[in-house]
Amino acid sequence: MGSDALVWAARERSEQERGTDASERGVDGFRRGLLVALLPAALLGRLERLQIATRRPLAGHLAGEHRSPRHGSSLDFADYRTYHPGDDFRLIDYHLLARLDTLLIKLFEADDELDVRLLIDTSASMGSDGKLLHAQRLAAAVGFVALVRRDTVSVSTFPTGGPVPRFVGRQAAASLFGHLEGLSAAGPTTVAQAVLHHLSRPGRAGLTVLLSDLLTPDWERGITRLPARGGDLAVIHVLSRAELEPEMHGDLEVVDRETTERLAVSLSPETLAEYRAGALAWADGVAARCRHVGAAYTRTLAGDDLESVLLSGWLRAGVFR
Repeated sequence: MGSDALVWAARERSEQERGTDASERGVDGFRRGLLVALLPAALLGRLERLQIATRRPLAGHLAGEHRSPRHGSSLDFADYRTYHPGDDFRLIDYHLLARLDTLLIKLFEADDELDVRLLIDTSASMGSDGKLLHAQRLAAAVGFVALVRRDTVSVSTFPTGGPVPRFVGRQAAASLFGHLEGLSAAGPTTVAQAVLHHLSRPGRAGLTVLLSDLLTPDWERGITRLPARGGDLAVIHVLSRAELEPEMHGDLEVVDRETTERLAVSLSPETLAEYRAGALAWADGVAARCRHVGAAYTRTLAGDDLESVLLSGWLRAGVFR
């Protein structure tokens, strides 16, 4: 079964109210007076200790906390080279000098900032079962971790598009959260088109994070094109439990949330079992395709416990470290 049947199940669901509590205050070191609506203050405090994992050396322009192909002054040893007059004598390896009677200095990987590009699906199908709110919270977590580590964050949405705001430094966390809170779900899912637009934008490779339900026939074309920019990729597949395991039964009329098309269906226990097996096979196929193109992949269901997803699942998946 492809994604089309899953689209019908997703878009038939009614949109849930966004019941966020905006009364919690920020954690120490976070901007005083900031109303935390997307993430609990206690979780922000734990996220401060994490860092976005990168698998490739990155070459940036400012001081950051990620590996670079250049040599610099981090604590990560890279290589040795012969000492030359004028080199910092503190970098001489005196143990090797004593053993080999040769002056060698230690080289370390430079630390650079990381450009983190959040590509968020705000199509109408994301408005069902709290998926968009879940994606907003996950994007807020990635952005917050990046900003407190002096990385830069940009946010692109599709299908609405529009200006791509850029956030730099810890002090921009409040603005990032405010921008994410203002997102709403509308329009068709256009993954391939969004990827093409993303690839056309200037800038360094960095890390691209796609957050989407991928409920569109062109999802594979979009995923296949994503690596063309270079850098690291992460696909956060946001689904709802009802999309994988619907509890509907009997004769129903389902409505496509994005096109308002209607479809009469008859759901017997056998049909539902076939659907569930097909939906899981489709989701597993998405995971396999993402890994094939070199992207980190994580699947999460709307309503999953955020702390477990971020502090356990994403650490194991290598999104954070």
